[in-house]
Amino acid sequence: MSHHHDHAPAGAGAPADHRRRLAIAFGLTSTVLVAQAVGAVLTGSLALLVDTAHMLTDAAGLAMALVAAHLALKPATSRRTWGYRRAEVLGALAQSAVLLAVGGYVLVEGVRRLFAPPEVPSTELIVFGVIGLVANVAAIAVLAGGRKANFNLRAAFLEVLNDALGSVGVIVAAIVIATTGWYQADAVAGLLIGALIVPRAFKLLRETSAVLLESTPPGLDLDAVREHLLGVEHVRAVHDLHASLVATGLPVVTAHLTVDDECFSDGHTARILDQLQDCLATHFPISVEHSTFQIEPASHRTHEHLGHA
Repeated sequence: MSHHHDHAPAGAGAPADHRRRLAIAFGLTSTVLVAQAVGAVLTGSLALLVDTAHMLTDAAGLAMALVAAHLALKPATSRRTWGYRRAEVLGALAQSAVLLAVGGYVLVEGVRRLFAPPEVPSTELIVFGVIGLVANVAAIAVLAGGRKANFNLRAAFLEVLNDALGSVGVIVAAIVIATTGWYQADAVAGLLIGALIVPRAFKLLRETSAVLLESTPPGLDLDAVREHLLGVEHVRAVHDLHASLVATGLPVVTAHLTVDDECFSDGHTARILDQLQDCLATHFPISVEHSTFQIEPASHRTHEHLGHA
């Protein structure tokens, strides 16, 4: 016997529409990408070229985020019962992988430039750095309000934030070069940018990978869940307890529960299901509204193939 709460797309579990935010950020980033590419060609600046490459990957990442946000709003079907809700996780995973690759490249290139710093025109470098910074700050303002909404928005926000940091690095390096003639400032700025990119990208990669591996959602203690389920009257055992995260804000739990045999004849099973659902939805820091319970008598356990906790 199972108990499952299903919600319509417009319900509490429906994803919010963040496409407008992402589209504006993508437009701003693409504009800066073109401007910095022109600047890199005109100045011959390696720092600006690296930042342009960074912008290229970020523009691609924002494009992926925009596509993922569109897919996430598609309704569920009999073939895809959760719709495309996991598209935001896949989009964030791809973006974090790209950010790691860019961060690695920046670190390697920064070390190389410490020993062979190129001569760059500092004035032009400042101009294009300021253009990039202004556009990135505008994109940050657009995305800031929704950055905690889901993995996809977090990844997009990190993309733009890293762009802004890159622009700051370019500006600072240009000022140092203009005032001291120390061209290694360009390499130091690149290394600092890489050091900021890699840890954030790795954290996001780890979190999205955990979702795809169907790990227990962060903040949900399955041992505590088991303890509370066992505390429900007439529940004698809990097994096959699983928890995972379909997408941001959509945790699911399934479990088999052994109850007293008389519950199947005296009407207790319906009350038990209500108590179990209420326990998962209200007691824990993460509210689990999508849960499925199989209620079974003690004799049923001997017919199951055991192997799950």
